[in-house]
Amino acid sequence: MAEGSITRWIGSLKAGDAAAARPLWEAYFRRLIALAREHLRGTPRRAVDEEDIALSAFDSFCAGAVRGRFPDLADRHNLWSLLVAVTRHKCVDLVRHETRAKRGGKAVLASLDANDLFAREPSPDFAAELAEEFAVRLARLDATGDPTLRAVALAKMEGDTTNEIAARLGCVRRTIERKLVLIERLWIEE
Repeated sequence: MAEGSITRWIGSLKAGDAAAARPLWEAYFRRLIALAREHLRGTPRRAVDEEDIALSAFDSFCAGAVRGRFPDLADRHNLWSLLVAVTRHKCVDLVRHETRAKRGGKAVLASLDANDLFAREPSPDFAAELAEEFAVRLARLDATGDPTLRAVALAKMEGDTTNEIAARLGCVRRTIERKLVLIERLWIEE
């Protein structure tokens, strides 16, 4: 997804446009579910699962954005960091709820590994799933016949700015911006 579209949707949401939540939801829903699944791995769950956590986290984010709780929220990087933090808090709250004394307390807690909740490394299954998804998306770019799409996507994922990518590829910033929009469109279709 191009940096500009996420930034625009964030701005619209912060301005009170509820319709801007939809494209943001579509862009981040699967990632939020995967994140919640990772943080809840091995924890007992009764009525709530990772999709419920993702929904709740996204709802909290939208409500806070509309109320002006996130003045520093400006782009996709700020957004993902915020969504990760909110989702982690929701996971911790769920674990606390599920491990209260009246629900089994210490017996339930004994079966949990706190490192699973806050692991910095993804599980092997999650890493494999992510690698597979990444390979599919890169193959989609390769299928266009434009080798610079892959280079632009990889550079952007490594944190390079649009200007840095343009300089490396010997073109102007606007060319890179157009390629990012095309990458976004291709990946959304995927």
